[in-house]
Amino acid sequence: MSIIFRYLIRQVMVSMVAVSGILLLVFMSGRFIKYLAAAAEGKIAPGVLFEIMAYRFPGFLELILPLGLFIGILLAYGRMYLESEMTVLSACGLSDRQLLSKTLMGSLVVMLVVGSMSLVVSPWGMKQVEKIFAEQAKATEFDLLAPGRFQELSSGGRVTYTEALSDDKRELKGVFIAEYGSNGEGVSVIAAEAGSQLIDEETGSRFLILENGARFDGVPGQLDYQVTGFEAYGLKIRSGSRGDVELDEGVTTGQLMRSDDPRDRALLHWRFSLPLIVPIVTLLAVRLSRVNPRQGRFFHLLPAMLVYVAYLGLLIAARDAMSEGKVPEWLGMLWVHAIFLALGLWLHFGPAWLYKRKVQREGLANA
Repeated sequence: MSIIFRYLIRQVMVSMVAVSGILLLVFMSGRFIKYLAAAAEGKIAPGVLFEIMAYRFPGFLELILPLGLFIGILLAYGRMYLESEMTVLSACGLSDRQLLSKTLMGSLVVMLVVGSMSLVVSPWGMKQVEKIFAEQAKATEFDLLAPGRFQELSSGGRVTYTEALSDDKRELKGVFIAEYGSNGEGVSVIAAEAGSQLIDEETGSRFLILENGARFDGVPGQLDYQVTGFEAYGLKIRSGSRGDVELDEGVTTGQLMRSDDPRDRALLHWRFSLPLIVPIVTLLAVRLSRVNPRQGRFFHLLPAMLVYVAYLGLLIAARDAMSEGKVPEWLGMLWVHAIFLALGLWLHFGPAWLYKRKVQREGLANA
């Protein structure tokens, strides 16, 4: 039986890793494109993109691993049913209960990984992302500037362009700056051949010293522009305010346990629900993976995926209802788990119980 156990777990894990890898690629690519667009708009520095994605990786993993395990069992066992491997294993003495128990034992590893990600690693990663966003919020325009691109920076009201920028971001070439006038009317356009950053040692203020350029002040559509040429021109570099960049996912599990806020309690229940999903979807997948060879390999995937979507959708709805105070905390999300646990148990043991009752009734009728 140990050989059969290792064979079953290997088939499931190979399928789970393949499916989870594809899903991770899809979901992380979508999130990376969002951050890339923010970097293109000058909201965050391009250099922190991969750091943010690395810290967010556990958060993606905790959501994808249960789904990957669910689909992995469906694919692995479905193939074994189609190729009559399950028939051979059954002839060797492997019962349905043994198949279920061995699969559940293998899923315990996945449950532990998801639990560690959900309760510890993922909140820590989101806390690091929160710190990165806070640092980006207080970054100066110089820190977010990228050569060859017009950028409307976080300070607002100013568009900056430079043809070239030194590695230390202290020297610029081909500078163009456009901003609204101090009274909100008209625009000021500055063009200069070069620029450099200057830091006032006494106040710590930063200035951009432009060289060999001109400033144009006026109202668009009118001809009375004021043109001022200069050899050197100082422009103060504005810094963003740090503000309170707080992410709910970055709150530690211990803080959630001590909180009385319904939103925090709902998030706490959600974190405990993620590892609890694993054995329940395993219970469902083992039964739903049974397929008739005449039906095709992927015939069972659609109803199985509908069950998983319904499970996850009800959990999200229960979390939202709990955060709004519509569901008492003692009930929380347990009722959703109870429904699908009952469904899984019925799929495994319900038909046999019904058949036993039918035989008993027929026996009594013929007695």
